[in-house]
Amino acid sequence: MSITGNGMTAGAGPSDGPIPFHGRSLQGAANVSSGETIGYRGPTACAAAGITYRQLDYWARTGLVEPSVRPAYGSGTQRLYGARDIVVLKIVKRLLDTGVSLQSIRTAVRHLAESSSSDLRQMTLICDGATVYECASPDDLAELLSGGQGIFGISVGAVWRDVRDALTQLHGERVDTGETLPGDSAADELAARRRGRAG
Repeated sequence: MSITGNGMTAGAGPSDGPIPFHGRSLQGAANVSSGETIGYRGPTACAAAGITYRQLDYWARTGLVEPSVRPAYGSGTQRLYGARDIVVLKIVKRLLDTGVSLQSIRTAVRHLAESSSSDLRQMTLICDGATVYECASPDDLAELLSGGQGIFGISVGAVWRDVRDALTQLHGERVDTGETLPGDSAADELAARRRGRAG
């Protein structure tokens, strides 16, 4: 497979070298249904992803990262993001902070959308400043390093764990009933207040 980002070539096999996202078919990636039963409102998504509400709103309006659980249908409706959406938001923030082009980020987001959850947890993203690659093995990384340019990596699994840990402390919402689900810290505080009133 030709790696068009930097002119290198790798073997024809699926694991024979780092794969640039623009080298894959991404048909229908934006229409993946989340199937999640718990959603998170905008402020919660921002807190877990480490972004501002302005960034979240802009990325949703421009189609960069849209909420998969429930989009905003107009005045009075609240967007609901899934945990997976928030992982993508955090990755987008990291890519933007390191100067990756918006076009490359859009392609990476589409690739992440079509990957299974188990694939995401094992995925490492590598960027050489121009192209974002999925590296599946140490050999892939060595191949990119052999080009001599600086690269940086993001362990999607580590981002997933960070987001999961953050969300346990924050409020969620049941998609079917709209019931608010307090995070661990909020639940502990509520339990402490109840004990205080009872005592």
